[in-house]
Amino acid sequence: MTIGEDTDFAETPARGLPLGVPPRSDRGYPSDPGYPSDPGYPSDPGSRRNPGYRRAPGSRRAPAPAYGLAGARPARPAFPARPQPWPKVSVVIPTLNEARNLPHVFAELPPGLHEVIIVDGNSVDDTVATARRLRPGVRIIQQNRCGKGNALACGFAAATGDIIAMVDADGSADPAEIPAFVQALLDGADFAKGTRFAAGGGSSDITRLRRLGNRILSGLVNTLCRTRYSDLCYGYNAFWRRHVPVFGLQPESDVPHGDGTRLWGDGFEVETLINIRVAQAGLAVTEVASYEHSRIHGVSNLNATSDGWRVLRTIFAERYYHHQRQKAQRKDQKAQRKDQKAQRKLSSAGREA
Repeated sequence: MTIGEDTDFAETPARGLPLGVPPRSDRGYPSDPGYPSDPGYPSDPGSRRNPGYRRAPGSRRAPAPAYGLAGARPARPAFPARPQPWPKVSVVIPTLNEARNLPHVFAELPPGLHEVIIVDGNSVDDTVATARRLRPGVRIIQQNRCGKGNALACGFAAATGDIIAMVDADGSADPAEIPAFVQALLDGADFAKGTRFAAGGGSSDITRLRRLGNRILSGLVNTLCRTRYSDLCYGYNAFWRRHVPVFGLQPESDVPHGDGTRLWGDGFEVETLINIRVAQAGLAVTEVASYEHSRIHGVSNLNATSDGWRVLRTIFAERYYHHQRQKAQRKDQKAQRKDQKAQRKLSSAGREA
């Protein structure tokens, strides 16, 4: 199967969820015109994408899109046909006890991907076995430290595709949106950044407190880094693999395995760290509207207060480190110019002698 091939999502149990897995509540998924990828969605008067949409006072908010059972999506191509071949796409999915969520996530992966990489954090359930059963060609990698940032670093180092997409294993990010991220990169972006706050995006998981904190932190980064991010703390991104060195992540194990020690960027702050370093490197960033679902199974490890402080610390620390790197770079350049000047003087004196 190749990218660009018109492949239908067959309505069979193999494409959907195993029987007995409760779907998210919805009022008619997938034929409901409120579903974001449904062809009738933009024309729905109550659609979030409709510019004139305003929720009537006292009305109930439309329910979030849901994952159904077998045959979860209508027939549609994986990637639109194009004259040139699509680039190779690697999908990196960090996991930690996500066996119950993987059937949902894998069912939504578009056909024609170059590779799917599971970076496991020593799960105690059957996450690895489930991944291999659902997708025999999946690549399994064990992270060498702990934390989401370290898992992503290990996955990025192992990826062999032209493009890398970051997808969460809890079902909050919709893998079916990957073609939109890839198209943004083909249109000239170096980094395609997901956002829940652009037209066509949204979230059924974010709270008012987290939304407010995200807005404040995004504004701070935009001021310090001269960016225009609308959603700093969303981890659904895609980028050209050649830009991985810009992130400065350390996949090598510099600390004893299993001692719980984390290096800078090993935790949830990795998303903020990547966004800031991308801006500091001057890469071209395009935001892609994305819808965030609620976690399907399990409990999220996010905490609005502690994670907010962690992100704030990351912002100021990265600015400090950036200035220090710039200072060291200017010092090295000055030393190089001084050496070159001394060498020219020696060469001139030699010729005169």
